[in-house]
Amino acid sequence: HALPPPPTLEWQIAYRGQPVALVVAETLEAAIEGAEAVQPTYESEPFAAVLDSEGSSRDSAEDVTFGNAEEALRGAAVTIDASYSSPTQHHNPIELLATTAIWEDGRLTIHECTQDSAGTKGMAAHALWLDPAVVDVKSAYIGGGFGQKGGMGQRQTALVARAAMLLGRPVKIVTPRGQIFHLATYRPNSRHRVRLGASADGKMIAALYDAEQEQSRNGYFPSADYHEAPSRLYGIENYRGTAADIRLDRQPPGWMRAPHPQAACFAFESAVDELAFKLGRDPVALRLANNGGVDHSTGHPYSSRFLNECLDEGARRFGWSRRTLQPRSMSASDGSLVGWGVACGAYPSMMAAAVATLRIGADGRTRYTVSGHEMGQGIRTAIATVLLEGLDIDPDKLEIVIGDTTAAPQHMTAGSWGTAGAVPATAKAVARMREAIAELLAGRRIAGNLHRQLATVRRPFLRIQVSEVAPGQGPEALQSLRRGGFAVAGPQYPTFTTMSYIAHFVEVRIEPTTRRIRVPRVVSIADCGRVISPRTAASQVRGGVVWAFSAALREATEIDPRYGGYLNNDLADYVVAVNADIGDIDVGFIDQPDPLANSMGLKGLGEVAMVGASPAIANAIFHATGRRLRDMPIRIEHLL
Repeated sequence: HALPPPPTLEWQIAYRGQPVALVVAETLEAAIEGAEAVQPTYESEPFAAVLDSEGSSRDSAEDVTFGNAEEALRGAAVTIDASYSSPTQHHNPIELLATTAIWEDGRLTIHECTQDSAGTKGMAAHALWLDPAVVDVKSAYIGGGFGQKGGMGQRQTALVARAAMLLGRPVKIVTPRGQIFHLATYRPNSRHRVRLGASADGKMIAALYDAEQEQSRNGYFPSADYHEAPSRLYGIENYRGTAADIRLDRQPPGWMRAPHPQAACFAFESAVDELAFKLGRDPVALRLANNGGVDHSTGHPYSSRFLNECLDEGARRFGWSRRTLQPRSMSASDGSLVGWGVACGAYPSMMAAAVATLRIGADGRTRYTVSGHEMGQGIRTAIATVLLEGLDIDPDKLEIVIGDTTAAPQHMTAGSWGTAGAVPATAKAVARMREAIAELLAGRRIAGNLHRQLATVRRPFLRIQVSEVAPGQGPEALQSLRRGGFAVAGPQYPTFTTMSYIAHFVEVRIEPTTRRIRVPRVVSIADCGRVISPRTAASQVRGGVVWAFSAALREATEIDPRYGGYLNNDLADYVVAVNADIGDIDVGFIDQPDPLANSMGLKGLGEVAMVGASPAIANAIFHATGRRLRDMPIRIEHLL
């Protein structure tokens, strides 16, 4: 049939930076010259670029409530009412958005840096009027994603694919960083009001939390999700949360590492610290005294919860008992003001359905395919660990294939559910292969590894396939996965709720004259269920802490309200943390398997690692200076 009109290009311009043309050339110089020759004409229209712009609109989400927070707050002996903000921030992975499309013999193959190869496949097929069966997407490795390369569809993909179809040649695009600021999703600017009430003895009895965020005119980044972590951090029985989208003329925001809980816990955990100070209580002791074992939003128990153990272990490692309560009461030998802060984080622990195939050959090769994507979080290492611990195979000839729609059904890898889906499936594949080997050998004992055993019985290879679903999921989840749909469950399961937790302890030092802020040491203790790969797990936490440092003290996207564009759209002007900023980060794990979350006892880690570290820094700055700073990023000028 005839090719459809060019995909994803519209006459109506929704935001500054929206693509209006694609120039294809054989050299970079020719492409630049061709792009400069395109001179579109526009009709100007009114627009709203920032939260307070005239012409913005407000959409309220459904409230999150349990108990009677207003009444409980009125009866509280001590209350806190404070407002906080988190700025617009962009992901900025080192690898840029990139797509290569090949149209050959009626099949379209797309190589793309995406966390959602199945979603990319479906989006491209739909945009190009193709049968999804003739579209393949491969994403073996991703040079950093953090949500920017998730499931919302990259604007360039179908355009590049169409160009390849028209030309009959492979076409590649690497989007410049300045354009990525305008094309890709981002963490929206959000504002938060938190009201807390406590009894005189420090029991938190009420929380009222109001959040609002930037949103595009037609975007979907659910504002109600700001409540998913704060409502489950402590045993508060009376909670009311409101949320709203402020709709603007910018591209849609989206999921960026620890999407809602990063900003939400900055506000909520700062407020808890303010409450502790007003009560005259140690902030660790206050948190320990308000532990909770029930998710009051559902009435279900938590499948496991070791937040208090995180606090205890973190306090022990950090030496928290030496902390003095009053601000400005600690100093270093060089005269720097010293502050010690603490904050906690929580993140929903979810799980994706997965399909895995394991093939062991007599030639020494092993090939394993499963649902998932590798973007540096270590999913390949975790998979290899389970395979090599359970099977006597040659590690040098082990091939792990992920992110490939031709190899296995793929889910979007995000939300800390990648390892939680792939590893239980891998463990099941190991068990099934051991059974198959035992059945094949029928009691015979043959020396050597599994490859040697297969060769001895003249079996070229042995192949098994398994599938795994989350608690409460049925066959329909696997059907959805195979169709390229969403097959993720949690954190609310039929009879329990599963959350990951972390406690961060931070020391800051502030030079008294210049007010330069340093963070020489951090202790972070996580409750993420069973730890499969300690080295990559610790790396995840360190990366989360580094980014939380950057969010708290460095990062903010500067928006030009006159035109709706981004002013600091490169790594020279978008300030991020560098190696010289980062001190010692001591990471620990409770390492207690969750008996209900999945067969391996895993809970998510990648997202929760970041949550809570930013407010811990802000709380430490208050302890050092006596100044409560409620807006990120906190910079030198705010302390002068």
